[in-house]
This record gives sequence, structure tokens and C-alpha cells, in this order.
Amino acid sequence: MPIYRNSHRIFSVAYRRSQSLPVLTTGALLLLIALPVISTPVQAQEIDEIIVYGDLRESEIEDVPTSVTVLDEALIRQRNASHFEEMVATAANLNLSNGASRARFFQIRGVGERGQFTEPLNPSVGLLIDGVDFSGIGGISTLFDVEQIEVFRGPQGDLYGANALAGLISLRSHAAEHEASGRLRLEAGDYGVRSLGAAYGGSLSDTVAFRTSLSTYAGDGYIHNIHLDTRDTNNLDELTWRGKLRIDVSEKASLDVNLGFVDLNNGYDAFSLDNDRRTRSDQPGADNQESVFGSLRLAVASELFDTELSIASALSDIEYGYDEDWTYDGFHPWGYSSTDQFNRDRDTLTAEVRLTSSEAGSLFDGRGAWVAGLYMLRQQVDLLRIYTYADSDFGSRFEVQRLAAYGRIENDLSERGRLTLGLRLEAHESDYSDSAGLAYNPDENLLGGRIAYDHAFSENWSGYASGSRGYKAGGFNLDGSLDSSLRQYDAEFLYNYELGLKGQAPDAGLRMRLALFRMDRDDVQIGSSTTLLRADGSSEFIAFIGNAAEGVNQGVEAELDWSPGERIQITGSLGLLNSEYENYINGNGEDLGGREQAHAPGYQYHLAAHLALLENLALSLSLEGRDAFFFSDSHDAMSRAYDLFHASLTWDWRDFSFSLWGRNLSDEDYFVRGFFFGNDPRDGYVGHRYTQLGEPRRFGLTVSRDF
Repeated sequence: MPIYRNSHRIFSVAYRRSQSLPVLTTGALLLLIALPVISTPVQAQEIDEIIVYGDLRESEIEDVPTSVTVLDEALIRQRNASHFEEMVATAANLNLSNGASRARFFQIRGVGERGQFTEPLNPSVGLLIDGVDFSGIGGISTLFDVEQIEVFRGPQGDLYGANALAGLISLRSHAAEHEASGRLRLEAGDYGVRSLGAAYGGSLSDTVAFRTSLSTYAGDGYIHNIHLDTRDTNNLDELTWRGKLRIDVSEKASLDVNLGFVDLNNGYDAFSLDNDRRTRSDQPGADNQESVFGSLRLAVASELFDTELSIASALSDIEYGYDEDWTYDGFHPWGYSSTDQFNRDRDTLTAEVRLTSSEAGSLFDGRGAWVAGLYMLRQQVDLLRIYTYADSDFGSRFEVQRLAAYGRIENDLSERGRLTLGLRLEAHESDYSDSAGLAYNPDENLLGGRIAYDHAFSENWSGYASGSRGYKAGGFNLDGSLDSSLRQYDAEFLYNYELGLKGQAPDAGLRMRLALFRMDRDDVQIGSSTTLLRADGSSEFIAFIGNAAEGVNQGVEAELDWSPGERIQITGSLGLLNSEYENYINGNGEDLGGREQAHAPGYQYHLAAHLALLENLALSLSLEGRDAFFFSDSHDAMSRAYDLFHASLTWDWRDFSFSLWGRNLSDEDYFVRGFFFGNDPRDGYVGHRYTQLGEPRRFGLTVSRDF
């Protein structure tokens, strides 16, 4: 397979990147701090079992033949994370794109969308929250009472189909259980941050258990609007409620009911002509989302197989708007003053029936476990765009339907070797119409799958080799000013080749995972842009999607969990990525063949130590960083490399926990979104790199109680 022929190149990239990567220095610093604790003669901790729930069959992480990261609740708490965007850096080769109050879009191994200005959008990275599809609108990913985050890297063609070309992210909140438990959480910090959360669950009867949680998060943001003389135009105001029921219908049947409501009322005023946190907008934007969602899951066990019937629905009202000129009326000499607002109503419905073999129903004399299922997705998105320079408001309706049949078989070839074969056939139909008279209704059949062989070298160590094919449906661009040649684009296919090693050394409290991969992309769908000059001298920014000929993404992912003693835990991840386009001419006529792909940093790392200084006092230290990367395929503007340092000190008193924390302690300026165009009349609208800054240095106090 191609991965073998290119392994020397991957490791040469790893060496070159390591010249600027401060991992070794960082690790030495953390270990020096931890040395007094490590040297204490204590017995190594037992390694906890990690279960992956997002695959077709629940499995231990060492038994899943693909690169997957599981971020548990303990790590979420150590980072005092309120939103998934604050956890992204802990998973290798996972990046984000902001351009709003919260990160909506994610990239895995350099593949994924970076923004959405017009319909339609077919996401490359799937996002599930308690089994409900929120792909492409990741701003909803609040974390209070979330028990586990799973990140599957590489195409999940047999697992989730068209929305998982690059991978899948699954958030799983606490399940309803009969044993009573709950949590209270109160947080306060600078920049006006205040947060409150409460969760409780237990038994309603012998056959019914419940879990419910309610949380709020608010903050002023990190922007000073010097025109309006206010500091809350980029504020956060978020409410999340979740409710769950678990009903034991009989000894062999159970019903899970999941309901939720998320209300985000956030401001959006993030870009400045001076590339700082001082804006001049007279009409600051908004980034609001109200989502009501729910799901039902009926599981029935029988002698030969288990049957799972599930249905999930999400109704979302999404408002996204901004001050396009970034200034006030009168700042531009030709009277340029503009706002752009996108109001979307998005309704998503999924249904699935899945059969999973029992031991008695396995094939090949009990050696062949299997899964088979049918899947349906229907989604409708109504868009109303209100734009200053449009002759009238623009409206559109985009409907998509996916019907899929899938199957997987896991055949034990020997006591140590297992072969996995998976296949998914999907019928994809779209229907689009708008107020400009455009209409499209393409349909296509798509095929994805996986073949993997994993081998147990010993009781605790195993390796795997896999090949998989993912797909993403084609589509169309709708901006009326685009040239006709840029209107439609084709489906994209991705072939992933992967070698992996997973294992643990229980006596040393060590668990590690390593993956070496190469992804070949055909007819790459690329989010690009072009800029047109208006008659008044101002610029019109147009986003569109096109196909590149080919792309290659290859690299390494390594993760480490080490508990050398009862009083210390060290975790780390490292992602190395080499990406490039082949034979690609962008919308501006530039040849990008051989250039790195956008939002694909060459390295990304995370290293953390959790130290029990005393019986009731713990210190958490973490470092994270990314290499420089291009913001877009339309220009050469880049995010520079950066490193962030975080720390927290936690004191447990009686049933309460007090955590004093700080993030980005060196107050590093780093970027979460970037563009290149002219927008400043002071220099004649010369093109500049404009960036949205990430979180500055922050401090806070979190008080919590588990019961």
C-alpha cells in the first residue's frame, strides 16, 4: 500500500517539524516539576478500561482498528472546559475554525470545512451529540455533564457515510442510571465570566431511571468596541438543558429517551482593521442558535442477535450576522456601510435499525461477529439572507435525503488475528430552489467501506493495518455573481491507509496508541473565495466550493497516558501532518500544486501533568501548541505557530472542590480564523491579512460538588 512507500517521507517531515517543536523542552519542564512526586515510592495505578461507544459495536479502545481518541470527564474538568473548542487541542491532528462566537467547524488531518456563508453545505466532519446529528453547527457543543468525547480520525465510510469523510466527533453526556448521583458547579472569572450548572439522576421506579442537567454560561468576550465604548459586543450567553430516561421494558428490552434544549444568544464583533481586540463596528453582529432535539432508542435482545431501533430529531433556528465594513457610518469616504445576516431554520431527522450478532448468532462457528443496518437522514434548511448590497432579501430551501444500507463482519482468523470487513452503500438526493430562480436536484449513489486486520502480539499489545474509503456528495454554488463554470462541483472520495499500534503496560500504569497514515483525496472539494471590486471602490467577498484534482494528507498520531504512581498522571498527544495539493488551480488562477492544504498545521501537541501534591491538593499543568498553517486556499495568509500554557490548583474540602485556574498564562496572541482582502480606506483598500484572535490570558475560580 502507498503508506509503506511514503513512510520515509512522513518521518522526515516529523524530524523537520521537531526542530521548532518545544515538546522535549516542555516535557523536561513538567517532569522537573513532577520529580518530587514521581520519586515518592508508591505503587503504580491500575489502568482503567476505556470503552468506545460511537462505533457500530461497543468495544475497548484497544480493540478498535482505527485511530480514535477518547477524552473523558476527568480531562474536561482538569481543563475547566465549558465548550468543545477548549478541548480540541488535546486530540492529535484535530483543528478548528471559528469566524463566529464559538467554533462551528472542525478539521481532522487537515480535512474539513472552515465556514458557511451560503447553502448548501455537506460537512466533512460528522458531529453527534447524544446520537443527534449536529454536523456543521458545532457551536452547540457545550460540555457540562458530558461524560466522554470520542474523535474518530479518517473516513468513517462504513460507520456514518457522507458526513464523515474526514472523521467523526461524538459527545456523550451522562446516561440515566438507577444509582443516585449529581453535580453542582459554579464558576466566575475575568472578562465577566459566570457559569452555573446542576445535574442529578437516579431511580424513579424499579424499571425507570432518569438524568437531567441545566447549565448557563455567560461572559463579556474579549473585544473593546471603541466606537460604541463597550466591551460586550462579542459576548457569550448560553443555556443548555438535557434530560434522559432509561426504561427497562422487560428483561430483554430497554428504551432510552433523550431530550435537549440549547439556546445561544452570543454577539459577533471579532474583526478589527488594526488586527487587535479594538473594533469600530456601529452595528455589531450576532451568533445565535436555538435548538430543540430528542431521540428514542429501543434495544431488544434475542438469542441470535440484538436489535436496535433509533430515531433522532433536531430543530434549529440559527442567526448569524456581522457588520461587513467593520466600522461606523462615515468612516469610509464613499459611504460604504454594510451588514450581512444569515437566518437559517434547519430541521434534521434520522432513523436507523441495526442488528448486532450475539455469540450464538455469530458466523463461521462463532468466529464471525457481524453488524447490519439501514439508515435514513432527511434534512431541510431554509435560508433568509439580508444583505445591504442585495437588490432584495434572498431566500432558499435546501433538502437532502440519504438512504444507506451497511454491514460489517469481524472474523477471528486465529486466536490472535482478526479480519474486519465493512461496506456502506448510500443513495444521496438533494433538492434546491431559491428566490433568484435557481433550482438543482442532483442525486448520486456513493460507496464506502473498510478492511482491517488487527493482531494481538501479546495480552496487552496489538497492532493493526487498515484501508478505508470515504465519500462526500457533490453540490453546487449559488452566489449570483459567480461565473457559470464555478456553479457545480463533484463528489469527493478519500482513501485512507493506516498502520497502528495500541497497548498498555499495567505494572507501569502506561497506555499508548500510535498511528501512521496516508490519505489520498480524489476530486478534493475546497472552500475557496474570490473578491470582486464594486463601483464605489469597496470589495465584495464571495465564498464558493470547487474541486481540486488530487490531495495527499499523511502523518503520525501518538497518544500517551501514564500513571507512574497514585499521585501523578501524565497525558500527551502529538500529531504530525504533511499535506499538499496536486494539479490544483484556485479561483484566482494560481497554481497551488505542491502547497500545503488550509487549516492543516504540520504539528500539533498537548502535554499535561496532574499532580496530587497533598491528599486534598492537586496541581494540573498543560502545554499545547500548533504549527503555522494557511487560512485558505485563496491566498497566502497564515496563522503563525504558537504555544499555550495552562494551569490549575484544586483543593478538595469536605464534599466541595475549589479550582483556581489560568489559561494562556503567557498571554500569547494566536488566531482562530483568518482572511485576506482589502477593507481599510486609510490605505486605499490594499489587501491585508485579517485575523480573529483566540482567547487571551484568563483567570477564574470553579467551585463544584459531586454527590
